Amino acid sequence: MSKTIAVIGALDTKGAEFAFVKAEIERRGYRALMINTGIMGEPAFVPDIAAEVVAQAGGRSLADLRKEGDRGTAVATMTTGIATIVKELHDQVKMDGILGMGGSAGTVIATAAMRQLPIGFPKVMVSTLAAGDTAAYVGTKDIVLIPSVVDVAGVNRISTPIFANAVGAVIGMVDTAVPTIETKPLIAASMFGNTTKLVDQCRAILDKHGYETLVFHATGTGGRTMESLINEGYFTAVLDVTTTEWADELVGGFLTAGPERMDGAARQNLPQVIAPGCLDMVNFWGPDSVPAKYKDRKFYYWNPNVTLMRTTPEENAELGRILAEKANQSAAPVAFFLPLQGVSVLDSPGGEFWWPEADNALFTAIKTHVRPGIPVYELDCNINDAAFAEAVTNKLLEFLA
Repeated sequence: MSKTIAVIGALDTKGAEFAFVKAEIERRGYRALMINTGIMGEPAFVPDIAAEVVAQAGGRSLADLRKEGDRGTAVATMTTGIATIVKELHDQVKMDGILGMGGSAGTVIATAAMRQLPIGFPKVMVSTLAAGDTAAYVGTKDIVLIPSVVDVAGVNRISTPIFANAVGAVIGMVDTAVPTIETKPLIAASMFGNTTKLVDQCRAILDKHGYETLVFHATGTGGRTMESLINEGYFTAVLDVTTTEWADELVGGFLTAGPERMDGAARQNLPQVIAPGCLDMVNFWGPDSVPAKYKDRKFYYWNPNVTLMRTTPEENAELGRILAEKANQSAAPVAFFLPLQGVSVLDSPGGEFWWPEADNALFTAIKTHVRPGIPVYELDCNINDAAFAEAVTNKLLEFLA
């Protein structure tokens, strides 16, 4: 039986483009399952799943959407509908890969569907937006974005090879056999440049005990990805020793992972060890990106494109409360470790961000707000010292024993 590629797009306004893609898929011996997300006009050819079906899955009738003529409502409805339909197709094993093409609305709709699919499932999107900030479209999934170069409007000497390559890309993914590798229990660990030494030491210890550590760079996307994979059931435990994304969330930095950061371990009932790694810093881009209200704060210019701002005692007190309340959600074993000689490389005696009063506000808030039954260990060392790495890792291993 030939494999099936689901194709998403507006067959009313981009009929020629999708007819070309359909023909290319079928020419290579695969089935094209065409899904119409076009709103206003009639499709250029009969799709396998009509726009009416997509709209109904989104909670509205296509006739009502056309009558209202509100583009925002229509796009939102089709986005909800296509996400539901694509998840059902995957769960029923009715497709082997997915391909989308479109401009701004088409990209929003198709990638919303792709984000419902598991990591490893072939996903390709040809988009006019692929060369810009794509975080909103990719999310935490492995969506391959191909810049359309020209608008997705016609089959011409520029678009033809791009469309054909997109078909080839998704088919190549579908036909790729994933090799079997040795599997070990997985540990999720959070890391930043200022806690790299810590996590490298922890990972070496865990490896000797038969665990594999997946490290997530705490850059906003990294934290969201870690939470997503925790919620999908990949991990045995969480070593959350770099919680810096909460500083950006609270203060308005650029690397926030959102308000659900640190919810996954509790939700999945996973043991976890928590440290306030890099909560001494908020991240901005170049110096010009820092809001004027912070002009009198302490800064460290990490590189020309990254500006770090030291958190204050007041901000640290709030961060400590947040971390404690996140941990308090957990029914599984959880422990805090506090490095009394600083929470990063910069926050160490003599370092640019060394500020004992700020750290003390952070530590005191954690101890004040954490619920009974969650131990808090205070170590007289820096977070990157070997003693700290051994302590947090051994505690996690104790939880796993």
